[in-house]
Amino acid sequence: MSDYRRAREQGACYFFTLVSHQRRPLLTEAPVRAALRGAIEQVRRGYPFAIHGWVLLPDHLHCLWQLPPGDAEFGLRWSMIKRLTSQALPQSDGISLSRRLRREAGLWQRRFWEHRICDEQDLHRHLDYLHWNPVRHGLVQQVVDWPWSSFHRLVREGVYPADWGGVAEDEGAFGE
Repeated sequence: MSDYRRAREQGACYFFTLVSHQRRPLLTEAPVRAALRGAIEQVRRGYPFAIHGWVLLPDHLHCLWQLPPGDAEFGLRWSMIKRLTSQALPQSDGISLSRRLRREAGLWQRRFWEHRICDEQDLHRHLDYLHWNPVRHGLVQQVVDWPWSSFHRLVREGVYPADWGGVAEDEGAFGE
């Protein structure tokens, strides 16, 4: 059993990665997207957080959140989002006994990965990474072509030019 402890800092900005159970390519399907959006909206009403960036890929997602001052409860938020998303979808009979006993549905992999953003440069590096991710995984040739990303909002806001990232051959200089 792991003795992993999450570093929690009140009001901090975090980069998250969540993965679908067994990396099944379900997250970009319309019913899952709708359920996830609804869950996020519901959780944000009771437990606010700002979304700086987001990308949804078939088997995982990356996002950047800013928690409010005095609040470090990102784990509670993710637990609620995962549960509400799963509850909004038809249940699968293929859920293991272990997952049923923990009242987990089959959509999400257990746990998630987080990284506390250290400074402005770290924030921009992670924003670039998450927006480049669909190109990195060979899903599109250009960042602008991926529909499930905050990139389009950030282009409208003037944060990125529409042609940012070039084409896949450019490869991008982004780390994990």
